[in-house]
Amino acid sequence: MTELLFIRHGETDWNRQQRFQGQIDVPLNAVGEQQAARVAARLAADPHDVLVASDLQRARETARAVGEPWRQVPLLHPGFREQHFGVLEGLDVPTIKAQYADLWQRWLEHRGDFALPGGGESLAQFHARVLAAVRELAAAHAGRRVAVVTHGGVLDMLWRTAHGLPIAGLRTCEIPNTGLNRLHWKGGADGGTLVIETWGDAAHLADLPPQPPTNAGER
Repeated sequence: MTELLFIRHGETDWNRQQRFQGQIDVPLNAVGEQQAARVAARLAADPHDVLVASDLQRARETARAVGEPWRQVPLLHPGFREQHFGVLEGLDVPTIKAQYADLWQRWLEHRGDFALPGGGESLAQFHARVLAAVRELAAAHAGRRVAVVTHGGVLDMLWRTAHGLPIAGLRTCEIPNTGLNRLHWKGGADGGTLVIETWGDAAHLADLPPQPPTNAGER
């Protein structure tokens, strides 16, 4: 069994603006830096054997904070990037509705096979990428404790997988910035399963400003 701690990156300005971030490199804002410091302090006495992060800036910055008390430098893994949203990346919802009304309506259907033009990933493609990255970690670090700093969309795919839910449709779980999500991989790298132990634990953020609501793309 491999223990897996998944952490969503800290807040960015684009989270506040509800922009589709996707795979655009966006830094943490001041609140996100506070969140990263808080989660790092909470985990300081709970070091993991391996620290992995998405190679996008908001995840790298969060992982760097987590790794400092552990004296670890995060290993970067593009498999844990956010979903690619094609031509919608960098845009907020009002702009999308004005400029891409037809695409917006198709996006709202949340179909597993729909990929946005401009290099977008379908949910099916995204899910396959995320699960391949998890299996790779399970195979490389069997029996160890692995921490991964990643994105809301990735965590949504893990939630759905662990609960046997369809990959399409609206999100059904809370995914707070720098929330702690403890899972484990049970079984072999090829035939294993994800099991959730705890989800969305953000007790370390109790006295910080409320987090903004999330949409499907600004993760």
